[in-house]
Amino acid sequence: MSNLLIKNGTVIGPSGATEADVLVEGETIAALFAPGRAPEDTSRREIDATGKYVIPGGVDVHTHMQLPFGGTSASDTFDTGTRAAAFGGTTTIVDFAVQRTGEVVADGLAAWHAKADGECHIDYGFHMILGGVDDAALAAMDQLVDSEGITSFKLFMAYPGVFYSDDGQILRAMQRARDNGATIMMHAENGIAIDVLVQQALSRGETDPIYHGLTRPPALEAEAVHRAIRLAEVARDCPLYIVHLSASQALEQVAAARDAGRNVFAETCPQYLYLTLEDQLGAPGFEGAKWVCSTPLRSKLEPHRRDLWRGLRTNDLAVVSTDHCPFCFKDQKELGRGDFSKIPNGIGGVEHRLDLIYQGVVDGHLSPQRWVETVATTPARMFGLYPRKGVLAPGSDADIVVYDPAGHTTLGVETHHMNMDHSAYEGTRINGRVDTVISRGSVIVDGAGYHGRKGHGRYLRRGLSQYLM
Repeated sequence: MSNLLIKNGTVIGPSGATEADVLVEGETIAALFAPGRAPEDTSRREIDATGKYVIPGGVDVHTHMQLPFGGTSASDTFDTGTRAAAFGGTTTIVDFAVQRTGEVVADGLAAWHAKADGECHIDYGFHMILGGVDDAALAAMDQLVDSEGITSFKLFMAYPGVFYSDDGQILRAMQRARDNGATIMMHAENGIAIDVLVQQALSRGETDPIYHGLTRPPALEAEAVHRAIRLAEVARDCPLYIVHLSASQALEQVAAARDAGRNVFAETCPQYLYLTLEDQLGAPGFEGAKWVCSTPLRSKLEPHRRDLWRGLRTNDLAVVSTDHCPFCFKDQKELGRGDFSKIPNGIGGVEHRLDLIYQGVVDGHLSPQRWVETVATTPARMFGLYPRKGVLAPGSDADIVVYDPAGHTTLGVETHHMNMDHSAYEGTRINGRVDTVISRGSVIVDGAGYHGRKGHGRYLRRGLSQYLM
């Protein structure tokens, strides 16, 4: 059994910051000691974290490795994507297995297990996308909750003909989730109305990437969020989690539901906190294709970014995930030249989440404790991984990040490890740096480089949400 002591650091968790030494035995945390009080052991490895933060490994509960989309597939495999995540201090991902309309749920899950098995550098779990809600899919929901450790199901109000579910299908899935304890995750945009706006724009010759955002207005996100909340109410307060929330108007709907005591939760993503429709999606020529994602980047002339940071402070936004779905510019994003509706939707960022949200601490948007909550503890609790993940406590997995607030990181294509030919955050400077990353007791990233390996990551069977009101 390998032993490790992280000493002289500041341990940060949801309850605050404490000077403590963290003792790791094997793959788990054995104890936290007052500084200098750990038993002497000359055989163990020691990491000096003086002046640094010691936090739980990041938990990213929204990634799409190897996702087929728009005639191509996301450029990161489970190998390359989880390796990049590790470099950025994320030690657990929850990806999405996919059932499309007309497919069998179990077949979709088996396909994603085949993609990930033996390939992951960090631990991983799955949500299940339901692209066709029928009697068989509803029965499969029970089986996945009971036997597969999959306790969350994603539905789409967008993408008619691919993933779209109508209100009746959504209600049936919510009723089943209410009975079996699962959480419904919702891509909330009015896809039927969006398709009309897209066709109207193309007919006017408006084909540039910026029109991807202009044809998906905030009102159609807010409308879908409102409708999802009401359907969940009819389903006897089925737990509802809104993914990649981007707009102030949508956040207002979530906040109102939470004020009413409802089990309604939401995440946002770094791209909505930092990037804008004008500066990125509206870049000259076809460059804006690099930032095509759904929900889209919002206008800097409106208060979306300010309101999202405030939502993170007030817990109306509970989690920061990435919606990591990378595509290369060449030969992938370029599929949409002359027709923005054919640009593969997605931005890569699994490597940068901890850094970008820590910059929010530096800029005064969040406390250090709230940083740890939104990137590690709450996602673990929300999706049935706590206290195995998301906390530094005796018995928890030894997934640990030593973070240097005095360090600096500059994001860019030359230094990132994601399988992309561009960076969504090129040139962004972070006042902080991931120093050391530990996954289940093994140091996989430190100043000497990368020490992880594919196959180290294990599949996680998840329990029910531990975050419900």
